[in-house]
Amino acid sequence: MAATLTGSPFVTNLQRWGLGAPVLLIAMLAMMVVPLPPLLLDVLFTFNISLALVVLLASIYAKRPLDFAAFPTLLLIATLLRLALNIASTRVVLLHGHAGPGAAGKVIEAFGDFVVGGNFAVGFVVFAILVIINFVVVTKGAGRISEVSARFTLDAMPGKQMAIDADLNAGIIGQEEARKRRQEVAGEADFYGAMDGASKFVRGDAIAGLLILFINIIGGLIIGMVQYHMAAADAAKVFTLLTIGDGLVAQVPALLLAVAAAFMVTRTSTASDMGEQIVSQLFENPKSLIVTGGVLVGMGLIPGMPNFAFLSMGSLALGGAWWTNERAKQKKAQQAEAPPPPPPVENAELSWDDVLPTDALGLEVGYRLIPLVDRNQNGQLLGRLRGVRKKLSQELGFLVPAVHIRDNLDLEANQYRLTIHGAIIGQSAIYPDKELAINPGQVYGQLRGTVTRDPVFDLEAVWIGPDQREQAQALGYTVVDASTVIATHLSQVVQDNAQALLGHEEAQKLLDGLKKTNQRLVEDLIPKLLPLSVLVKVLQNLLSEHVPVRDIRSILEVLAEYGPRNQDTGFLTGQVRAALGRLIVQQINGSNAELPVITLDFSLERILQQSLETMSNTAMTLEPNLANRMLLALRDAHTQREAAGQPSVLLVADGLRDFLARFARPALKGLHVLGFNEVPSDTQIRIVATVGDSTNRG
Repeated sequence: MAATLTGSPFVTNLQRWGLGAPVLLIAMLAMMVVPLPPLLLDVLFTFNISLALVVLLASIYAKRPLDFAAFPTLLLIATLLRLALNIASTRVVLLHGHAGPGAAGKVIEAFGDFVVGGNFAVGFVVFAILVIINFVVVTKGAGRISEVSARFTLDAMPGKQMAIDADLNAGIIGQEEARKRRQEVAGEADFYGAMDGASKFVRGDAIAGLLILFINIIGGLIIGMVQYHMAAADAAKVFTLLTIGDGLVAQVPALLLAVAAAFMVTRTSTASDMGEQIVSQLFENPKSLIVTGGVLVGMGLIPGMPNFAFLSMGSLALGGAWWTNERAKQKKAQQAEAPPPPPPVENAELSWDDVLPTDALGLEVGYRLIPLVDRNQNGQLLGRLRGVRKKLSQELGFLVPAVHIRDNLDLEANQYRLTIHGAIIGQSAIYPDKELAINPGQVYGQLRGTVTRDPVFDLEAVWIGPDQREQAQALGYTVVDASTVIATHLSQVVQDNAQALLGHEEAQKLLDGLKKTNQRLVEDLIPKLLPLSVLVKVLQNLLSEHVPVRDIRSILEVLAEYGPRNQDTGFLTGQVRAALGRLIVQQINGSNAELPVITLDFSLERILQQSLETMSNTAMTLEPNLANRMLLALRDAHTQREAAGQPSVLLVADGLRDFLARFARPALKGLHVLGFNEVPSDTQIRIVATVGDSTNRG
């Protein structure tokens, strides 16, 4: 029948137009307002009882609570339907009850006459017992279990989410399985939360049934005696029987639904339904049946006891114990006859599947930082990291790999660690419930808090409470939250190590994207003129000096021009930098027409060029004393430029640029080394310092 209704054109059209819920609500309102004939009441009462039975059986046969996730909504619908029927039947009973027991329909008459034997006192007692069972026992217990289950489920969600992420990062499960598990965790929390609220409907329904009973009895007595001039005894008998019959018709499905709700919240998630669980767990051990049967047989042998009942039930228990024991023996025999499993192969050969790849970009957090990456606890870090990836991918010119986040119990509770290909690049400690006030260089007071250093720029900083934020900003501090600290640290790490994140796969993706608009350029260059490895090395050289590779077309055109003559990656990188000179200078100096630069003294530059020629352009070494003095002089000039708030640029001959860049990069962070050919011809150069006036002396 259900399948027929579900597949009928009428139901299909309701689902298509989204009219199912409105039609149902209108029907319930009509039952409350429009008088219904007794025959239709019989049909609706029968449907109500049938619906309650179907819901009860569905809850019994469901293997897990989530298999019947629509139960809370269905419980609300059934409750509203039953209350609407109560209103409709009350109208019929009070209007036509004086005509006899059958005035309100055959169903109410049967429950009022056959079920309680026509005795309204017995009916009242039966109704009261049903209400007590429903309200005091079943509904109250189910409501408490729903409340506790909802609370425990919500508290356990972060741990479950982290366990799923850990299994995903460890490669135990795939993306699809992880997504399915996350949906199950979220669905379980939604289900128990909804059940906590739905149990209040069942409780309110039991109270409403009791109040409706008294109202109908009092109203029936008044109407029978005043309007229809019936004797008090006759009016009490007729209207009380009809009211109790009406109440029993409503309380039976209410009790069934309350029991179904109790089944749903008290069961566990297993691979079997509730009947299988009870049979397997209750009668699995025959000892309980043997003791029970012995006690019953002993009681049956006592004179004066109901011997037949006790002896027969005791015999059934002993017979069940014997049958359970025989089944256990047969099962053991079958297991003994089964061939033993093949022994494990010793010294099995390892395969490449046993070698787990390292994460290109990883973030490890201590257990107190887990709320930062948990959306259910309003964690903002995942959104921040996604924004950092998007911004850096647009700036650098290639897709920055996803950040794999995992908890690490070896870290301190407030510590995090950033890794690239498994190597630790940066780490620090943060406080998720505090904010970091950074001293940008000039502040007007001190703050109370935990003194530390900013992990990104190594500036003085203080961890303060959120209530001190306005005070810190008024004193000139830059205030950021814990998520922003990690996101900024990650951004800096990626920019400083972008060359380690770009490999052959990323370079091929760049070529595939350019091929859509410049197919001939790509096909003629890679791999006909240059191997892909040369392109990768050139791109890595550019990224190591913070030169973006967004303009991949210009890079390939330069490689196509110079690649056939010389495939040295240092030479090709220099030619590409010259072609990207305007972009490089603009990135350093903005749109300013004048570029302030630091230069080398002519004598020092000549010494460096001679050293380079002596080493046949393959390597270059400096006398330690000269190298130290030159580095100190560069540091002084670099510090002065930074103090003045202007870019620090060292302009040298093109042949020396690569060596000096590698020489100064580790010690002088932020110093840009440019060759003469990299400066656009329309850019004015202003020399602000010269290194080497006294460097090469002594």
